[in-house]
Amino acid sequence: MNQDEMKKQAAIAALDFLPDSGVIGVGTGSTVNHFIDALAPLKGRFDGAASSSEASTERLKSHGIQVVDLNAAGELEVYVDGADESNHQLQLIKGGGGALTREKIIAAASKKFVCIADESKLVHYLGKFPLPVEVIPMARSYVARELVKLGGNPVLREGFTTDNGNIILDVHGLEIMEPAKFETTVNQIVGVVTVGIFANRPADVLILGTEKGPRIVHPGD
Repeated sequence: MNQDEMKKQAAIAALDFLPDSGVIGVGTGSTVNHFIDALAPLKGRFDGAASSSEASTERLKSHGIQVVDLNAAGELEVYVDGADESNHQLQLIKGGGGALTREKIIAAASKKFVCIADESKLVHYLGKFPLPVEVIPMARSYVARELVKLGGNPVLREGFTTDNGNIILDVHGLEIMEPAKFETTVNQIVGVVTVGIFANRPADVLILGTEKGPRIVHPGD
């Protein structure tokens, strides 16, 4: 079974966590695309979706799923999104697709965060995947210097602008042993919009696609 099939398997398993009504949160990325496609036949069950990116918004609309502004939706029952890495506490690195800020907002506004991924994304510690940091453009050099002081090697994501009009620095060479503390430290750097560590608000459930079928992981498993 290839990686894409594992992603699809995890995405389909996430349908079991959907509420019977209300608005759901939908993330961004290749695994989430499978989830959106699987969601289409069930669109009559819920009132719409709050989307974390322009790309997901377009895909949802192409299936006739109503996209709802998060400010109008209020608290969401469930948020489904992927991850670039997850540790066993379900603290994540996200932002490989560049939508980390909107993803973090929707995660914060949701009662339950269901993360979907293939089994390669579960790691013992975070940092092998370059850590995305969304930055106000004029602060790029200053933030990069501060990230170097924290032990990282920040690299500008060339030719990329976020949906919010900002840039992303991908930070290489990190071993993040205290994700919640490191998340807070980076977020306090002036000019940082947000960092792609989801540790102060981790996932509640991780669904991994594996050779043997979907595996449900809870924090500490």
